[in-house]
Amino acid sequence: MDKRGDRAKLYEVRAKSILTPSRIPGITYSLNPYVGCAFACRYCYASFMIRFKNYKETWGNFVEIKLNAPQLLEKELGKKRPGTIEMSLVCDPYQPIEKRYGLTRACLEVLLRFSTVSQYFPLSILTKSPLVLRDIGLLKRLPNVEVGFSIGTHDETIRRLFEPKAPSLQARLQALEKLKEAGIRTYALVAPVLPMDPERLASMLKDVADRVYVDCLNYPWKVKNIYMRNHLESFLTEEFCRHVKQVLTRYHKWI
Repeated sequence: MDKRGDRAKLYEVRAKSILTPSRIPGITYSLNPYVGCAFACRYCYASFMIRFKNYKETWGNFVEIKLNAPQLLEKELGKKRPGTIEMSLVCDPYQPIEKRYGLTRACLEVLLRFSTVSQYFPLSILTKSPLVLRDIGLLKRLPNVEVGFSIGTHDETIRRLFEPKAPSLQARLQALEKLKEAGIRTYALVAPVLPMDPERLASMLKDVADRVYVDCLNYPWKVKNIYMRNHLESFLTEEFCRHVKQVLTRYHKWI
């Protein structure tokens, strides 16, 4: 079933499974209540998913809603071997459509009801949206959870170039601060590394993120034209990415 949303075409589906095995070191399962993301970041690696879908829309212009995600999670928690869960790897779990469907919240409620089981499934939530603050009450009660924000630059002008539909950097930093104040473990994912002053970004993150991860731009061809048009070529090198990693490590001893 498909519907027309404000920003993306919506497809309601019933999935066959919800805890997808991951090949990423440190992550056992990916939990994606949605596929596709209305934030439509220019560099998004997850756009490869469109090869497995028959949708006519381009990546960022559709969202698949797994209506039975909470029910599947409830069934699979008792069958899967223990391991870490990442929410999510091919969508933002708190993109705008979550306000209407609430599938991310419903999955958190399942994990809370099965807390004796879910303690063996550490949960990491990665988002760009302050909507996660809606669920602070649930997050504080979960036995093993952390929340991270993707923040690839210190510069709001740069953010608008690469993430025009995503929440502002200030909104993300404020959300991280509130999560940390609530006693929830936090992290920042500086990925991909966008044009920035790494010292300024380090200063912005030091009081709100318990940990920081850094990763380079994996698919530079997707956004090379943006770099060229805006005379940002010097930031599109492996040397610059290594410099960012060195600065963050040197100043804060982060990962």
